[in-house]
Amino acid sequence: MQYLELKQQLKDFLVFSLDDIKKVDQAFYRRRLNEWQDKGYIKKVIKEYYIFSELEINESVLFVIANRIFDPSYISLEMALSYHGLIPESVYGITSVSSRKTYAFDSQLAKFNYRKIKPELMFGYQLVKYQNHSFKMAEIEKAILDFFYVNSKLKTEGEFEELRINRDTFQERVDVDKLKSYLAQFKNKALERRVNKFIKFINHA
Repeated sequence: MQYLELKQQLKDFLVFSLDDIKKVDQAFYRRRLNEWQDKGYIKKVIKEYYIFSELEINESVLFVIANRIFDPSYISLEMALSYHGLIPESVYGITSVSSRKTYAFDSQLAKFNYRKIKPELMFGYQLVKYQNHSFKMAEIEKAILDFFYVNSKLKTEGEFEELRINRDTFQERVDVDKLKSYLAQFKNKALERRVNKFIKFINHA
């Protein structure tokens, strides 16, 4: 298969894998990928995953890629808190949760960080459309809970203050009833105490 043929076959892909290529050309010779990287036609994201070099990279593209290269996963934690306007800082790396394992990929595009949660906690995300694609993003309530879940030592008012959560955004956008409904599904009393303490801190500080 020639490069232009591949590009046409995979024109709808933001990120593609060797398996994707083999679905359209079973006899594909893997060394072609190295040749095309050397020529600047494609870029490697991580092992087995590539993008076309002219792809314009933005945050939404990175979210689509993050979902694809480590599945199942969805964007959550610091990146989701930033996306929803709860924290002011830009976030280093694309943070996600996954039922697989805690893992991190360093690539020339970005750093992709994944934190493990239980399979039964893989809920509370929405599909966000981006062009002809979509990515899985934690709802604002689930992003908060995922963050407290993986940061199990976060429990004092001083530590809550350091998060620099935007109280106005929290009070305007967070559905506390939904948050508590989701919280109950964690079946974790220690987490419930910490999150309830945090809610009280946000509403009364």
